[in-house]
Amino acid sequence: MYLVCGEALFDFFSEDDASGLASKVNFKAIAGGSPFNVAVGLRRLGVEAALFAGLSTDYLGRRLQQVLQDEGVRADYLVDFAAPTTLAMVAVGANGSPHYSFRGEGCADRQLKLEHLPELGPEVRGLHVGSFSLVVQPIADTLLALVRRESGKRLISLDPNVRLNPEPNIELWRSRIATLIELADLIKVSDEDLSLLYPEQDPQRVIEGWLQHRCELVFLTRGGEGATVFSRVHGSWSVPACSVKIADTVGAGDTFQAALITWLTEQQLDSVEGLKRLSQMQIDAMLKFAVSAAALTCSKTGPDLPYRQQLA
Repeated sequence: MYLVCGEALFDFFSEDDASGLASKVNFKAIAGGSPFNVAVGLRRLGVEAALFAGLSTDYLGRRLQQVLQDEGVRADYLVDFAAPTTLAMVAVGANGSPHYSFRGEGCADRQLKLEHLPELGPEVRGLHVGSFSLVVQPIADTLLALVRRESGKRLISLDPNVRLNPEPNIELWRSRIATLIELADLIKVSDEDLSLLYPEQDPQRVIEGWLQHRCELVFLTRGGEGATVFSRVHGSWSVPACSVKIADTVGAGDTFQAALITWLTEQQLDSVEGLKRLSQMQIDAMLKFAVSAAALTCSKTGPDLPYRQQLA
């Protein structure tokens, strides 16, 4: 089982109104949040998963809980809070890339504290952390404590997924990511993340620095340009993106992340030792599997992650 840790929220997408009135705005709300999506994505791809998150007891929080139940995500690590559900207002650009504005101060998914840290049994093979839960308090320090406790014992995967709206202090992001880099075994990062974190630095130099710690693999996603993998043992190489008609790219990175974990799980290599044993051919197969999974998500509106049977 994989334990995904972090936020759960609703994405609100604006829709055109037939009346054309400026005073009227229609929205379509879809359950999301990067860790939430990864947990759902794992289940759809056939991997047992649980979500360690704070959920609101309000209407939207109960809807999130229902989605997780319907998708088969285990509820053992969910914690209820009498606080609002985070809302993310999403505007989709011409190239399908999303732009977010968050309403999350004081909301339920930020409220996890050290006292909520779970004890993990041997059934938990790995942990995944990422997105703004890494930097907003008190959950940020809670997740850091969990990762520190479990690093070296279970596979740790990290996706910075930088979002400056909920936390605009880029130095805080850099500091926390730098700490987590030293604890992670597998990292997925987008070119957008790196341009925000280190705008004056060569991405390859940054990633090669990350590989000087315990990390074995770093996957760099580059949107329509495909993806590149950096291996401590086997060097780096790229694969092109799959050709699809793009609806939007919401959830594509989360799909990529879930697909990486799924591939490792299916090959029974979802462990610290397993990651070290990977051949170049295996890593290439893992990379191509993740790229093809992400492409399917891009062909649909919103974070509608694929099912295993859709990936040959």
